[in-house]
Amino acid sequence: MSVARTARWKALAAAISAVLVGLTLPTVAATPASATTTAYDSTYYKNAIGKSGTSLKSSLHTIISSQNKISYDAVWNALKVTDQDPGNSNNVILLYSGTSRSKALSGGDLGDWNREHVWAQSHGNFGTSAGPGTDLHHLRPADVQVNTIRGNKDFDNGGSPVSGASGSYTDSNSFEPRDADKGDVARMILYMAVRYEGDDAWADLEPNDSVSNGSVPYHGRLSILKQWNEQDPPSAFEERRNDVIYGTYQGNRNPFIDHPEWVEAIW
Repeated sequence: MSVARTARWKALAAAISAVLVGLTLPTVAATPASATTTAYDSTYYKNAIGKSGTSLKSSLHTIISSQNKISYDAVWNALKVTDQDPGNSNNVILLYSGTSRSKALSGGDLGDWNREHVWAQSHGNFGTSAGPGTDLHHLRPADVQVNTIRGNKDFDNGGSPVSGASGSYTDSNSFEPRDADKGDVARMILYMAVRYEGDDAWADLEPNDSVSNGSVPYHGRLSILKQWNEQDPPSAFEERRNDVIYGTYQGNRNPFIDHPEWVEAIW
């Protein structure tokens, strides 16, 4: 190559470099959940199909607010049905640990399982009264000790390993469930935010991006919950649970199990 041609190539390369300086590569975002169709779209969800944003949230609230309420005592037996181990009808599967444990070991002692409020009771002060305090769509069986460790913390990534719940982590103000439960947790929290809008006897529950919500009616961290919804799609166990709650107990569904893409459509 001649000296002149070499000089021209160098000049061209320098010009290209100058153009590229300061350019930022686009951020790669999580792929939104694919649109789904269900047998309920033309019936149960007919007034929500095709909507987005606040319009979708409002329509879903109206739909799922038609609900049979059960007592807190009745939750014990209900969880034995909704969370039954598919491989052992004598057991339930525990949230956060995935452990299969005897249905008979329900209670408050070490080694027992109890009723975990995924939307913490203190985040809105609804306690265990019929309504948000007994809503099966966010109540799950959990190991007593693990439930205590989770407490009323918001959800986020990071922390130290949780004893008795391999793959779960916690720190002073947040709890991270194991990967297999991340989507379940996200969809339960966001169900509560749509179901309880402050137009009944209960507070308006809403997600936010905080991990210090305490007793206010908010639950975080929304940005992480959205990631978890994408990362861990609804499982057969979660879908069956939704069907049992709808058909046997409450008569309402968790729309984010049926349509996980609606999380992004609303938030």
